[in-house]
Amino acid sequence: MDYEMLRAALGNAVPMVKYLGLEIVEVGPGRGVVRLPDKPEILNHVKSQHAAGLFAAGETASGAAMTGALADKMAGMTPLAKGAEISYKRLGKGAITATATLSEDAAAIGSRLDSDGKAEFEANIDMTDEAGMLVATMTVLWHVSKRS
Repeated sequence: MDYEMLRAALGNAVPMVKYLGLEIVEVGPGRGVVRLPDKPEILNHVKSQHAAGLFAAGETASGAAMTGALADKMAGMTPLAKGAEISYKRLGKGAITATATLSEDAAAIGSRLDSDGKAEFEANIDMTDEAGMLVATMTVLWHVSKRS
């Protein structure tokens, strides 16, 4: 699988990702890494990363992990984030890195998709600042289904 091609394509596929300046750093089998830049126009009133920016970075990282895991099935399926929960741990100063990993391996998810026509699974995300301090954690529930 050409994960570098997937990484480049994802960066151009979602207008919001481009608007915020999110950088998709890595797409792999069940792992996605996204960088939220430190730009004055997306900060909050206390000059830290805005909660919405952190959420967007986490959701985007989870999508990158999902895409990497199910890349061979993407053309025939519809992926949707069904729900998400985020917990803010400390102010996010500077650039933030969101690292997502899936709760189960791609083979198990793909097997359910093939047999049931759909599958649900979680992506767990840690967001850290440039010093490696945990800024936020997030869980995204993904629902994927075969296109009819």
